[in-house]
Amino acid sequence: IYYAIRNEEANARIGTASTRTRGEVHGSHRKPWRQKGIGRARAGRRQSPIWVGGGIAFGPKPRDYRYRMPKKAKRVAIKSILSKKNQEDQLRIVEDFSVSSGKTKELVSLLKPLVSDRKTILILPDDGAMVKRAGSNIPWLGLLSYNRLRAKDLFYGGDLLIQETAAKKLNDFYGKKRGEG
Repeated sequence: IYYAIRNEEANARIGTASTRTRGEVHGSHRKPWRQKGIGRARAGRRQSPIWVGGGIAFGPKPRDYRYRMPKKAKRVAIKSILSKKNQEDQLRIVEDFSVSSGKTKELVSLLKPLVSDRKTILILPDDGAMVKRAGSNIPWLGLLSYNRLRAKDLFYGGDLLIQETAAKKLNDFYGKKRGEG
């Protein structure tokens, strides 16, 4: 579970931090003073990292933090989270419903008897555009499609509500395959 969450967070990083090196700082390339005979330390150019206004030595440069995690490891993490939620009585399967109007008030009235006072994740069987539209303005509700589950959202999400069709699809996807014990 830890590695799945770490992978999602690393893949979400932008990695745009950047500093200028001595080659990128503007200024003259002339020696500030001659090398010998004036009693001062030798200096080659003003862009040196030891000078005020000079470049940064070994500073950050834009980079990609993404890495791939094995599919089987991701699946095991999601299965483990769902199993943990079930053991802690935080997972409930509810009858399929839809919000035809796309109104937040209608979705809240449907969910109020089902949820406690903590954050809740609702797993939908398909895109559910109208339900997502209605739920986008509810601060305590997170909406996920069954095929786009994120380990971080599931783990830190509090209660899980899974629509019946989504539960069947999850069972088909994460259920035991032939040859597994």
